[in-house]
Amino acid sequence: MSEHLPVVLPPVAGELFSSWIARHAAFYGVTPLTMLRHCLPEAVSLHIADRTLSHDQAGRLAEMVSTDAKTVRRMTFANVRSSAHRFISKERIQRCASCNSGTSDQGPIQRSQLQGWRVTCPHCGRPLQDLAQIDRGSPFVHYHAAALRGEKLLQDDVERDIQTWTSPLELARLLLMRRVPWPFPRDVELWRYRVLGVVIPDLDDVIARERSFPPSPKHPIVPLHIRPALLAGVAIVERAGPEMLQMLKTHTFGHNRIRFIEETDHLINPAFGLPGPRQMQLI
Repeated sequence: MSEHLPVVLPPVAGELFSSWIARHAAFYGVTPLTMLRHCLPEAVSLHIADRTLSHDQAGRLAEMVSTDAKTVRRMTFANVRSSAHRFISKERIQRCASCNSGTSDQGPIQRSQLQGWRVTCPHCGRPLQDLAQIDRGSPFVHYHAAALRGEKLLQDDVERDIQTWTSPLELARLLLMRRVPWPFPRDVELWRYRVLGVVIPDLDDVIARERSFPPSPKHPIVPLHIRPALLAGVAIVERAGPEMLQMLKTHTFGHNRIRFIEETDHLINPAFGLPGPRQMQLI
């Protein structure tokens, strides 16, 4: 067992584990990975430690810094189920102008700066900004109340494993699936249309003006100025219940229709008194 660190820097509120380790590394004049391996010789990277720090590792590290394992684990995303990791960025993507002092690339990193479901700071409640500090403003301000409810639903799902009739995270992924609009648009690429646009009609016009819209069920982190629409959509569908999924299904086609049915039949069928999930084939 390595010796206790002579000087331990206290974490700031909500600080990310790798940020805390990096601040110690700067204090001791070594690289962040060297600092981490001084505490945990088997560590591969800080990014992996942020997501997979075990109870045993947290205990060993906590002993070196004279704290408790729960405090160390709370700085990581290790308690978050792996399916939710896709909503967590590998790098900071946003900041709170009030809580994050200094420039966007200086100072401690808070966990909330990586959370792709947040639009407000968990500490002061103020709106988050993107790192470029460009005040683009969200075109979905009239969905503010619903977006805040959606943010809480996803926060409860990710951090506390609290769900209602389904996982809000899975609802977010379903809403990011592609849809086929009718009538077909003339000047906008079909790949831009998402199921979310059925719930939030304003979305289609906003996305049509975007240079790109890469978020998808596989990569669901939406740009901050568009994120309120996704959060509001989650809140609206969650409140409406599984019957709304039946309506949304009709807006999908082909392989997307099959995927949508496979992921929602177990929710839709009981609501309509139908048999369990059925096997689907693309004809």
